[in-house]
Amino acid sequence: MNNEQVAFSERLRAALYQAGVGQSPAELVRLLARFGGMPVSQQAVSGWLNGRAMPRQANLKALAKMLSVDPQQLQYGERQGRPAVRDSAVTRRVNPRDRLAIDAFLRLPAAQRKLLRTLIEEFSKAEGSS
Repeated sequence: MNNEQVAFSERLRAALYQAGVGQSPAELVRLLARFGGMPVSQQAVSGWLNGRAMPRQANLKALAKMLSVDPQQLQYGERQGRPAVRDSAVTRRVNPRDRLAIDAFLRLPAAQRKLLRTLIEEFSKAEGSS
């Protein structure tokens, strides 16, 4: 293992933790594809997580997009005066799986969005009365 790979692994794990994403290679393979990454094996992702390998550029960009992190900062670390994670309160609080669901919701026609909002409101009321 070289130091660059180990350092990347630490940054990746920290970004996953901050984004509320588990460190399961199987889950990351599925999410990576949904954020524009190239097909990759679970063993490759395990190598990234354990400091044995680095992702290719396309997958690095997909990871950064998924985790709301600047790709260069994920790859090389923080530059002076700039945080590693984009400073957006919404981005920090929304899990990547939820962000995909929100994006899908926003692509729906207005009538379907209205129906789903009503459904969510009903679930929220039911949860509040429990």
